[in-house]
Amino acid sequence: MKRIVSIQDISSVGKCSLTVALPIISAMGVEAAVLPTAVLSTHTAIPGFTFHDLTGEIRPICAHWKKMGYTFDSIYTGYLGSFEQLDLVSEFFDDFGKDSLIFIDPVMGDYGRLYSGFTLDFVREMARLCARADVIVPNMTEATFMTGLEYREDGQYDLVFVQDLLRRLCDFGPKNAVLTGASFNPKLVGIVGLNAESGEFFSYMTERIPNSFHGTGDIFSSAAVGALMNDFSLSDSLAIAADYTLECIRESLKDPEARDYGVNFESAIPYLVRRIGK
Repeated sequence: MKRIVSIQDISSVGKCSLTVALPIISAMGVEAAVLPTAVLSTHTAIPGFTFHDLTGEIRPICAHWKKMGYTFDSIYTGYLGSFEQLDLVSEFFDDFGKDSLIFIDPVMGDYGRLYSGFTLDFVREMARLCARADVIVPNMTEATFMTGLEYREDGQYDLVFVQDLLRRLCDFGPKNAVLTGASFNPKLVGIVGLNAESGEFFSYMTERIPNSFHGTGDIFSSAAVGALMNDFSLSDSLAIAADYTLECIRESLKDPEARDYGVNFESAIPYLVRRIGK
């Protein structure tokens, strides 16, 4: 059985980060190890959340893992909240990443704005970390901040702009850059990617549902890296992840008791398992 380690926070309630990654990856028949960076009572969109930083635990955990000889088929990073955590993840790549697929979701912002506490200096350091990845999956906000291009909302960019954006991302060094949430049609949304070595672009679009839901990016990334560990190609893995994310939203919309802080990824897991042939 292959093993993924996911490095990000635990939002105890809120259906995001590790509480999403662990069940989705496990359901796909892959061992899910976790390296938590912080523990929160809820995700940060819920008022009054508590926060406990776990940065000081990362090196001791890694030292124990090295002593035990543990290895990982994939390293999947999500929200990283400080420069120190970026440095520690880079060290983790040095220690454990030689034969691992490195998948980075550079969680820093959305809708043209950085999340609270992030700066342009942090963006530059995140770009340096992304240089070491096999796959990066920024949204439009994160991609434009990293490349220095002006942020554009849906309807204000075309394929030429997105392809230029992806080339600039690949110039940092990742093997594949994938823009998530790309939309050239108000009825469709999806991904556009670029393989740096071949120069080949690829894309996949699904139905666009206008509602906004928290945690869908974490669902998408978790399903994508899980599919990669099931030996699907990158383009097929991203398509599986996009379709599963859409199915999660559909499940939520038809559930009158759906939580307002996340989507029903749990009830859509049977769809995901069927999709990958398990």
